[in-house]
Amino acid sequence: MFQSLSDKLEGVFKTLSGDSKLTELNIAASIKEIRRALVAADVNYKIAKEFTDKVKDEALGKSNVLKAVKPGELMVKIVMDELVDLMGGQSVGINTKGNPAVILIAGLQGSGKTTFSGKLANYLRYKKNQRPLLVACDVYRPAAINQLTVLGEQIGVPVFKDEESKSPLDIALRAIAFAKANSHDVVIVDTAGRLAIDEAMMKEISGLKEGLAPQETLFVVDSMTGQDAVNTAKTFNDTINFDGVVLTKLDGDTRGGAAFSIKYTVGKPIKFVSTGEKMDTLDVFFPERMAQRILGMGDIVTFVEKAQEQFDEEEAKRIEKKIRKNKFDFNDFLSQLGQIKKMGDIKSLLNMIPGMSKMTKDLDIDDKAFLKVESIIHSMTPQERSNPELINMNRKKRISKGCGRDIHEINLFLKQFDQMAKMMHTMSKGKGMANMVGGMKGIRPN
Repeated sequence: MFQSLSDKLEGVFKTLSGDSKLTELNIAASIKEIRRALVAADVNYKIAKEFTDKVKDEALGKSNVLKAVKPGELMVKIVMDELVDLMGGQSVGINTKGNPAVILIAGLQGSGKTTFSGKLANYLRYKKNQRPLLVACDVYRPAAINQLTVLGEQIGVPVFKDEESKSPLDIALRAIAFAKANSHDVVIVDTAGRLAIDEAMMKEISGLKEGLAPQETLFVVDSMTGQDAVNTAKTFNDTINFDGVVLTKLDGDTRGGAAFSIKYTVGKPIKFVSTGEKMDTLDVFFPERMAQRILGMGDIVTFVEKAQEQFDEEEAKRIEKKIRKNKFDFNDFLSQLGQIKKMGDIKSLLNMIPGMSKMTKDLDIDDKAFLKVESIIHSMTPQERSNPELINMNRKKRISKGCGRDIHEINLFLKQFDQMAKMMHTMSKGKGMANMVGGMKGIRPN
């Protein structure tokens, strides 16, 4: 995400690091490169120019005031502040107050509306303790109704549908009545999209907006479509005056233009960002955190929040006691690994740690990264998992056959595990979770 832009901006700041102070000359050169980087990221030229003009004015204004700050660091701070402002300044939540609250989902076909609807329902149920109801109002694509049904079953949220009806408004109104009768406090209406904007689609979504009077209308946009996404957003906003934007597919090869341009163009905040297909890969959009990621600073706040969501305090205390007694075993390791995997995509998590994005950009790390480690452990007997010291050569051979890995891989993993366990025991005066995160760096996932 934004890797090319991040690399180019880093190059600009590095060039400045060799200078003793900001001058009109080096500021002008930096501004030119920043503008080029933004245009290459598919940011509209007018927006890129206005952005860089603001950066230039700020840099010139502070060049003679903050002489103690290094030029590169000062420019990073100025660019970050302007990026935050460009993307909306602060996080804006959604309104889920109502009896029930109605959230209307709009966007083009293929933008990820249905998947987002499921993710939003999952977010509201498990993070906000609400009782959402999903409504299938794409009456043109049976596959969309089936997809929403599957997602609903996956996250334990009911789906209201009527495959015989061809009236999205009628379906939605009956769904609201059903929600009231069955104590659902939020109704999420998944609507039909088209491959391109057309009059029929806009008339239908406009009719739904008028007939339902939703508390929230969210426009879902595929961030990989860049500037086209901004143009589509403007057309939708002119028609239905939506409340906020959802950027999907931010884990793809996106240049990021939509993230920078939408707020500026339509004046509506980005409320959520979505990555991947898993139902828990939905994040509230924080402009400051996104700016930090773009500038290579990571996003440690989001990382900690994700860790806390999966953090089991009782389990952590139990693990810490075992670490102190040097009794950490493979069962404990699997338990902690499971908590880390629940936090989300491994590479995305690593990129939230300051300085890690450059180290991981060329690595192929995905959700299957730890399958080898898990297969080795699952090939052990319960006794071996609880007592790692029992594993001799004959046991290694049996484990090797069970998981399809050669003896060398088994030996390497056992050595790494032993080193990790010893290191955690040495560090056991600290907190269990911190020990675990630090210690697990020793286990290679490839």
